[in-house]
Amino acid sequence: MNATLRERLHALYPGTSGRRLKQWIVGGRVRVNGGVVRRGDAPVGAGDRVELGAPPAPPFPAPLRLVHEDDHLLVIDKPPGLLTIATERERERTAYRLLRDWLEARGAGRVFVVHRLDRETSGLLVFARSPAVKRALQEQFERRAAERRYVARVEGVVGEPEGTLRSRLAQDRSLRVRTARGERQGKEAVTHYRVLERGRDETLLELALVTGRRGQIRAQLAALGHPIVGDRTHGSRRDPLRRLCLHATRLEFAHPAGGRAMFESRAPSGFRLPHRRGADPGPGRRAS
Repeated sequence: MNATLRERLHALYPGTSGRRLKQWIVGGRVRVNGGVVRRGDAPVGAGDRVELGAPPAPPFPAPLRLVHEDDHLLVIDKPPGLLTIATERERERTAYRLLRDWLEARGAGRVFVVHRLDRETSGLLVFARSPAVKRALQEQFERRAAERRYVARVEGVVGEPEGTLRSRLAQDRSLRVRTARGERQGKEAVTHYRVLERGRDETLLELALVTGRRGQIRAQLAALGHPIVGDRTHGSRRDPLRRLCLHATRLEFAHPAGGRAMFESRAPSGFRLPHRRGADPGPGRRAS
């Protein structure tokens, strides 16, 4: 005698509420003859095999791209417009919260923030899966043993093919990061740069962090007279991509399990200059 899937489930699990049965069906946990069925009114024959399986693995959160996962850490590619971790104004939609909820749904443990990217900056972020790994990775960042590289599209033509930006950074009253005037004010910030492309009135740069101050690259390039395209906070007059043109392209560090770990992410194609005058990166250029 035929019945609906919902009726068969009621017979198999008489103490279960209708709401829970619906959750099982919609969530893809119910299989008929080995195949997932998501309709409660689907007909089921007397000889059909109805089984309740484990819930399907939750999909990775769409705004993020999973670059790497192992027992010690995760590396993601963060889009622009998303915070790394919560602030007083935004607590729900952050890269950390999306990762935490995804791991909890899988029963896969916790996640810990190792470093951050500005909301407007895209690219690579590493998260630890234990407090011990978090401390080990942050210690590498603090003693400058980890490598972090970025690509930025900036206003104006940068003359020198490569160089080093050295300054001291401090927050102003509006919490914006600026170069400090006095030698004893703020914190030391050091960034190496290399020209990748020159355009008519813009330059594509590769930047390597030596220190990792908040807002370091943005503040130093603005002080150099070459604000990042789209960075209105630091004086940019152009915003062709409707975003800050800064992308974290490379992460390299000692993996907690041993050996070196290196991850790369290509800068968005829109970062390429529309009117190139040719690349002049200097010796030893690396692909980004």
